Amino acid sequence: MTTPRPFTHIDTWVFDLDNTLYPHHVNLWQQVDARIGEFISAFLNISAEEARVVQKDYYRRYGTSMRGMMTEHGVHADDYLAYVHKIDHSPLEPNPAMGAAIAKLPGRKLILTNGSTDHAGAVLERLGITEHFEAVFDIIAADLEPKPAPQTYDKFLRLHGVDPLRSAMFEDLARNLVVPHQLGMTTVLVVPDGAKEVVREDWELEGRDAAYVDHVTDDLTGFLEKLST
Repeated sequence: MTTPRPFTHIDTWVFDLDNTLYPHHVNLWQQVDARIGEFISAFLNISAEEARVVQKDYYRRYGTSMRGMMTEHGVHADDYLAYVHKIDHSPLEPNPAMGAAIAKLPGRKLILTNGSTDHAGAVLERLGITEHFEAVFDIIAADLEPKPAPQTYDKFLRLHGVDPLRSAMFEDLARNLVVPHQLGMTTVLVVPDGAKEVVREDWELEGRDAAYVDHVTDDLTGFLEKLST
């Protein structure tokens, strides 16, 4: 068994957004998930049940359902993003404790998300932690290539001048930590609180014992507080 990479040398902290900076059980992403299904159903003129199958197939194969719809059906990203991110962000509550913990981390803090900057901005504002992040690298900045595509991480690192050997990556999907770990980043998998009900595909919850996952937590705020003390 390999020794998990430490945090003593980290000066750049990279966070995924959805189901990472807020708890899985809030199920905010379920609103987006439902909107994606509606979009696919309407665009392809198929039933909700058929759209669900297409949606999850593309999500798994292409990294996002949007990328699958673009590749297979010529969907325009702007139309897709505008529709699926039109959700109610009110279930999110301010998290000053997490904000304080992030503020104490030494160095830069960045967001790397497969969502849009508009969605990220709304989430960060609701959580009350916008001021702690230097920038958001979204799906548009990634030229519509979602994580876990290697070129997406390369673009992110180049654009923001990030040294992966001095960086940590926080994610809720283990597969999105494979490339960061290969690049030398310290990786953290954020998993659901086992006491709360969540709506996730089985494969989305896999990987916590993988060699490319250095650390696992079901309490991001508590985890960050320990790092900053």
